[in-house]
Amino acid sequence: MNDKILLVGDVGGTNARFALARMIDGRPELEHHQSFPASEHPTFLGGVKAFLDGCDVKPSGGVIAVAGPVTDGAIDLTNSPWRVSEGELQTLSLNPVRLINDFEALAWGAPVVPEDQLAALGGPTEGQHEAAIAVLGPGTGFGVSALARDSHGREIALPSEGGHACFAPGDAVEDEILRILRRRYDRVSIERLICGPGLLNMHRALAEIDGRETHIDDPAEITQAALEDMNSPCGATLARFCAILGAVAGDVALTMGARGGIYIAGGIAPRILPFLKASPFRERFERKGRFQPYMQAIPTKVILHKQAALLGAARVAFKEAG
Repeated sequence: MNDKILLVGDVGGTNARFALARMIDGRPELEHHQSFPASEHPTFLGGVKAFLDGCDVKPSGGVIAVAGPVTDGAIDLTNSPWRVSEGELQTLSLNPVRLINDFEALAWGAPVVPEDQLAALGGPTEGQHEAAIAVLGPGTGFGVSALARDSHGREIALPSEGGHACFAPGDAVEDEILRILRRRYDRVSIERLICGPGLLNMHRALAEIDGRETHIDDPAEITQAALEDMNSPCGATLARFCAILGAVAGDVALTMGARGGIYIAGGIAPRILPFLKASPFRERFERKGRFQPYMQAIPTKVILHKQAALLGAARVAFKEAG
């Protein structure tokens, strides 16, 4: 058992989660969890300080996962007004301290999520143990990362901004969705469709295609109505959302060579799990022409563990701390 205690965090565009981490028998264990809306604190540093002030045992360093690209030890959160740097965090007596991308943390965390905290979405139970895995998913935005692995047990995370890659339509309806969204955005990325705000974009585009009016302005209304009636217009929107998510997941699997498995993370997938399982997700995941057999051998799973990014941040923190 390692007696060292380190700070771990997972900060998105909407919520901030912090915990203290220990390493026990080679696996991260979390304690003293705290979660709060990012809006509760005007600055990132204030949020971290508020958490540390409530800790009886003060961590000596740590790793905080953030929803956006980290450049030269600083972060400008993509969907949040918070700004922070590793240098500012060191003023709280955290040294060493690192900021990493939240989906990089999820890439490190996915392999240590307990099996009972994973929900199968099709394919075999296990992928190739020495092959890369990829993690992707919709929440406030859309994140993508991978974990490269080799036969010697070595691992390295590959953070990315894959959610900002171009959206590729898969049929005539999606051609029309792209045409409609291009009027507004010029360049249409995956994140313009596959995230909370993207769900609203898609619903409005589908209404226009069908010649219907829609007065919904909250993505939560769409998911609630879809879960209540999958044959409603909202049900059609959510089914299309799941189908495109499957297609994107398949593209990521091909791009990353992620034969070890695809993990769906983010806040949306667990909330719509029964719908997602019944949706065209897996069919669109596997529909890759000549590479369909390749795709059929890759498992797809939803991460249900609410602290998966914290587990990954802990793995990085203890590697850094030696």
